[in-house]
Amino acid sequence: MGRRVPEGAGDRERAAAEILLAHVLGLERVQLYMRHDQPLVPAELAAFKAVIRRRLRHEPVAYITGRKGFWTLDLKVDPEVLIPRPETELLVEQALAVLKGRPGAGRVLELGVGSGAVVIALAAASEDGRFFGCDISPGALKIARVNAQSAGVAGRVHLWAGDWFDGLAPGSGFDLIVSNPPYVRSADIAALQPEIATYEPRPALDGGPDGLNSYRAILASAHRYLTPGGSLVLEIGCDQREAVARLADASGGYCGFDCRRDYGGLDRVVALRKK
Repeated sequence: MGRRVPEGAGDRERAAAEILLAHVLGLERVQLYMRHDQPLVPAELAAFKAVIRRRLRHEPVAYITGRKGFWTLDLKVDPEVLIPRPETELLVEQALAVLKGRPGAGRVLELGVGSGAVVIALAAASEDGRFFGCDISPGALKIARVNAQSAGVAGRVHLWAGDWFDGLAPGSGFDLIVSNPPYVRSADIAALQPEIATYEPRPALDGGPDGLNSYRAILASAHRYLTPGGSLVLEIGCDQREAVARLADASGGYCGFDCRRDYGGLDRVVALRKK
């Protein structure tokens, strides 16, 4: 996968306008260029102005259209779920590399599925294996189930309501546990872009005073649910590598700490193995 070319603010807003116009007209974005000289009828113009007003209030484009592309998927999203980020595709890449290195079909658990982007992408990219996921939000689980059905993997992705390892017995025997947990410091949320701070679900962002609450919970317990030599793969904040490494060491359950950078050169994904 090649490196992404960063867009400027003007490019992003033009892209947003094109996506919104295509949404209003019921077209693919590329089709706009084939109809560039076709004027809008009054009803179309009114609908376009309505979505532009929403965008001017910083509502995310994905929430306005109800869709977001991720990996090879076209996902349903709404304000119940965090909008999948391009950086999180690196989490999928790393998880697939782990699965490729293991013999036979694996058992994969995602903690905090949100829209289901990660666990569904893993299932869609794998010919076999069994995939599981939990989330504390009933609204998020509803969206994830819709997305699993749309991706054709509903029969292989099993979802339930739970907070991290609730309802699971130690020794459950997962070959891979993966998560993109909340990791923003509570005090930093208000300073985020208004699209995030105002519209995206706070529980999916808020990692507590130091941003590490989720990692404490996951790292303290995940090794008990992994098979021997099983892996834990986590997305992290760009300044959390050392803190997460210390938590992993303190747990006594992992070895082989590895950190990968995203396409912006920032620390983004860590992988560990059960001792």
